[in-house]
Order: sequence, then C-alpha cells, then structure tokens
Amino acid sequence: MNIKSLLLGSAAALAVVSGAQAADAIVAAEPEPMEYVRVCDAFGTGYFYIPGTETCLKIGGEVRVTLSANENSGLFGTTTTNDDWDSAVRARLSFEAKNDSELGTIGSYIRIQADSQGATTSGVGVTLDQAYITVGGFKVGRAVTFADDWGLAGESDSFFGNTKFNMASYTYSADAFTVGLGIDDLSDSGAVAGTPGFLGGGNEVGLEGVVSASLGMATVTVNGVYDFGSEEGAIAGVIAADVGPGTFALAAAWASGQSTGYDFTSEWTVGAAYTFKATDKLSITPQVVYWGDYGFNAAGNDAWGADLLVEYKLAAGLTASADVRYRDLENSGDNWDGFVRLTRSF
Repeated sequence: MNIKSLLLGSAAALAVVSGAQAADAIVAAEPEPMEYVRVCDAFGTGYFYIPGTETCLKIGGEVRVTLSANENSGLFGTTTTNDDWDSAVRARLSFEAKNDSELGTIGSYIRIQADSQGATTSGVGVTLDQAYITVGGFKVGRAVTFADDWGLAGESDSFFGNTKFNMASYTYSADAFTVGLGIDDLSDSGAVAGTPGFLGGGNEVGLEGVVSASLGMATVTVNGVYDFGSEEGAIAGVIAADVGPGTFALAAAWASGQSTGYDFTSEWTVGAAYTFKATDKLSITPQVVYWGDYGFNAAGNDAWGADLLVEYKLAAGLTASADVRYRDLENSGDNWDGFVRLTRSF
C-alpha cells in the first residue's frame, strides 16, 4: 500500500509540474510577411514598385570613355597647342518615377552627370544635367528643348549651340503625329552689355515649338525657336526614311541672326547622312554638312564638314564606336579630328 500510494503521489506531482511548465512556455512570434520588390510593367521595361507605394521607379546610367585626337586642337585648325590628343570620361545616373493619378500619369526625371577631362582637376565637374516633372503632356523643370532632337546620326552636324534650359512645355502625341510648344528661360545666358540680346536685366525668354509626322516609311520633323531678347529666331527640319539596308536623313536649318540664348552655329546649314546597318550589331554612318555664314562673321565665310562614324554593339549595354571627321572653314584652314569610344549603359 505504501509503494502504491507513493507512485500515485509522484505521478500527481509530475503532472502538476508539467502543467505549470506548459503554462509558462515561450511561444515564438509569427514572422511578419516580407514585402518583396515587385516588377512594374505599366510604363515599360525596367520599372519596379517602390515598396509600400504605387509609384514605379526606374534607375539607369551610363559610363562613356573616349580617347580623341585633333590635328591642330582647334575646330578648323585656327589654334595650335600641344594637346593634340586627350581622354575624357563621362558618367550619368538617372532616376525616373511614374504613377497614375486622377490628373493622369505623373512623372519625374533626374539625371546627374559627371565629367573628367584629362589629368587636370579643372576638367572635372558634377552637374544636375536634367530634372523635371511631367503631368500628362505637360513638362516643367530643367530639360532639353525640342531642338535637341534636330540633327543627323553622325558627329559633324551642328546648328543649335544650346538646347538645355529651365523650361515649361506641352506636347500632344497621337499615333503618327506630334506637336509641342514650350517656353525657355534664357536669362543668364552669357549676354554681355553692349552686345545684341542684352536687355540690362537678363530677363530674356525663348519660345520653342515642334511638329512631327510619320508618313509611311518617312518621318518629318520641324523645329522652331525664337529668342525675345535677341529678337532672332530659327527654323530647322529633318526628314528620315528607311532606304535599303539603312536609314537616310536630310537636315536643313536657317536663322534670322545670332541668338544669345540658343547660340546658332551659322545663318543656315544643310546636311545628309546614311546609316548603313551592316549587321544587327554593326552600323556605319557617312555624313556631310555645309554651313553658310559660319559664326555670323563679317566676312560671311562658309564651311563644310564630313565624318564617318562606326558603331558596334559588343554585348547588351556595351557599345564600341569610332569616328573620323574633317572640317574646312573658308579663308581659315581645315582640320582633322576623331575618337575611339567605349560606352556602357544600363
């Protein structure tokens, strides 16, 4: 009897202790669900949702390394220095954010650019290259003008010397038609007292516009700008069409006079280029350009130039290119220059 009672008592005590321990046991908290980055395909490739929001973000950039050579270190051989070759590195980092709203698609774009020229610290700089807000077809901030899209595929064309300002614009686009109008802040554009375009306060503004239409195989684009400070304007157009295994483009531009803000290269210019698609990776572009009254000088000198640009896609996001260029300015000599370049974009 005593042994039986002892066993029963021990079992009861053990049950009490086990119950007490079970009541005091630590229960591990359930892990909180982790929010992974989600792909956003509403605005194209490369976007992802910022966690906790419905805003889509795209991050991009570019690193460009260039080794250049110049016969006389001058555009037309008018200057002579020891720097007959040079190296340059350019880096760009861009952020683009978009989201839908009751006002339409709201977007913002930021591009930061850094440049390094040769070995001197004076050639190194970091700038806010672009930063603007878009709401539907409206754009406001620092951005390139419509005229920035003017030109040919090669490296020898030039007409609009300045195409980036604090600005506001509206663009309407349909399937095959685009029209846009904008206002540019041309103040602090380098005007000097006593020169055309100087109004004493540097409060000049500019007006820009564009009309573009796709007509079958061809696309026609016309740009126009007017500098209210200098009271000068310009109009320029490009027609591009698929011809054979490549694209042929013809460009022309005319200016009423020199603009302090837009800085035209010449009174008028005309050029042509053909981009030959040798393979899916290799393209070759010969180009010729002629300028009338280059630099708006009193002598009225004309100029012409030509170049050959070769581009080869080594891999996705990696392109090698090379260009050789010749320019001749009437009564001022000629000049050869060129470069080899490696560009990594992402």
